[in-house]
Amino acid sequence: MEDQEEEAHVVRGRVKWFDPVKGFGFIVSDETGTDILLHANVLRNYGQSTVADGALIEVTVQQTQRGSQAVAVLSIEAPEGTGLLPLADEGQHIAAAEIAVLPLEPARVKWFDKAKGFGFANVFGLNEDVFIHIEVLRMSGFADLQAGEAVALRIMDGKRGRMAVQVASWEAASRV
Repeated sequence: MEDQEEEAHVVRGRVKWFDPVKGFGFIVSDETGTDILLHANVLRNYGQSTVADGALIEVTVQQTQRGSQAVAVLSIEAPEGTGLLPLADEGQHIAAAEIAVLPLEPARVKWFDKAKGFGFANVFGLNEDVFIHIEVLRMSGFADLQAGEAVALRIMDGKRGRMAVQVASWEAASRV
């Protein structure tokens, strides 16, 4: 091999865009402003099938003949927001500190429709549905969910039943 690939190094940046249908997206490095390829398989190895545009991400990067490429995701933080999460149809807000003390509950996505902006999941061992709003998903660092996907949810009771106030990948949640 004439052109040796450089040794991997850690880079922080923001997700420029990610398209799960195409199977890849790009991160913009905070240090250099250059694009870094993020392949769906690398994201799946972290335990997520999607990531929200603007999310802060830390990855291990390797320089290849085709350019910079993420080879491992180390952490993902949701895009910057107000720190308050509006509860859908509830007319109230909940602070991030209040969300953080709620337990993570293992769940499986029943269905999620990005175009409609919501979906439902079932907590393992319980029959009732948990409502998931697209804004909660985005503020949790996700762009979409797939039916059957295992996730961890922080849940509150709303006027219409249980609703997710935070979504995490099951694999990422198990590392906490």
